[in-house]
Amino acid sequence: DPLGDLLTRIRNAQRRGRSSVQSPSSKLRVHVLEVLEREGYIRGFTTIEKDGKSELEVELKYFDGAPVIKEIKRVSKPGRRVYASVSTLPSVYNGLGISILSTPKGVMSDADARAQNVGGEVLCTVF
Repeated sequence: DPLGDLLTRIRNAQRRGRSSVQSPSSKLRVHVLEVLEREGYIRGFTTIEKDGKSELEVELKYFDGAPVIKEIKRVSKPGRRVYASVSTLPSVYNGLGISILSTPKGVMSDADARAQNVGGEVLCTVF
């Protein structure tokens, strides 16, 4: 599960207090990281070449020494996919967190999905 691997790497790096973490690159990972950057959960990410393969280097964000991402969870897994329509989109911590969705219009946060009136697969929740 490539996305689960990325989320676990971020979670582990933040627990260790690392400033950045590396992960193999894929289109889905890039789109999810773009949403995280746009919503302010990470500083940014860059694509680097390592041994002929492209990797992502994610710069983690901290506030007063504590990680900005308190909790990052995979919702839709390979064994059990979770889909939501616009009316049933999950609210994370009463709107303090976000859900990241894969929709027909691309990967976006739950707020963007509501604005564009689309549902899709709930990839993960971030708080």
